Amino acid sequence: MTEETAGADTAPAEPDAAAAAEPEREWWDDPSLPWKHKPSRADIACMSWIGAISVYSLIMLPLRPVMLSLSPVVLGSLGYRTGLVMVGALAATGDGWWPLVLVLGTLGAIKFDWVYWWAGKLWGHGLIEVWSGQSPRARRRNERAIRFAHRYERIAIAITFLPIPLPAAVIYAALGAAGTTLRTFLTVGVLSALVTTAGYLYLGYWIGAPAVDLITQYGQWLWYLSLAILGGMLIAAWWRARTGTAPASRG
Repeated sequence: MTEETAGADTAPAEPDAAAAAEPEREWWDDPSLPWKHKPSRADIACMSWIGAISVYSLIMLPLRPVMLSLSPVVLGSLGYRTGLVMVGALAATGDGWWPLVLVLGTLGAIKFDWVYWWAGKLWGHGLIEVWSGQSPRARRRNERAIRFAHRYERIAIAITFLPIPLPAAVIYAALGAAGTTLRTFLTVGVLSALVTTAGYLYLGYWIGAPAVDLITQYGQWLWYLSLAILGGMLIAAWWRARTGTAPASRG
């Protein structure tokens, strides 16, 4: 056997041949997904809920300015702060819808929170890792939120209802992963939502007629604000598709 023949016999396999020899990965075995196993019905259901929440949030983003002008009662009943303040201002002028909005707005403020708690219970910190992606800044922020949630639990739930820039979904998922019971999570959430909802209504009542006059006078311009928000969303989506950048995670 010549040296050339021996060299040919011991040559490494071609990269394409080695890749072909590897078993094909299942669709669910993807680092961009939060689970580390074949998803069950519960996994699929939870992920479907998260997708539906994302669609709902995108739809509501340009609609909120218009709803504030046309139907603040509906907006407040969905749990949005601007709608609650406006309903409180209307109450100062004699409108009587605020008791109903207090109840519905409280429920509206927590309507999707349980989904992120469920995600944490199912996948641990898997969803948080997906949200963090390759961004060191997002990872540091989310790690701080996880430590805060694990250390304070009930306080962490309550504080997410305040107008503070906290990644509420990350905190809820971290609590689900840490073993916080659904009963505790919902009890603290409902009480916190009730207190803050009443606070926003009172703020509007304290402002009173000037807030109503302001929205009435400038209500027509809120349509243009909604169109501007919608245009910005379309431009952002086009830019991400063109550059290949991922959208910012929720939080």
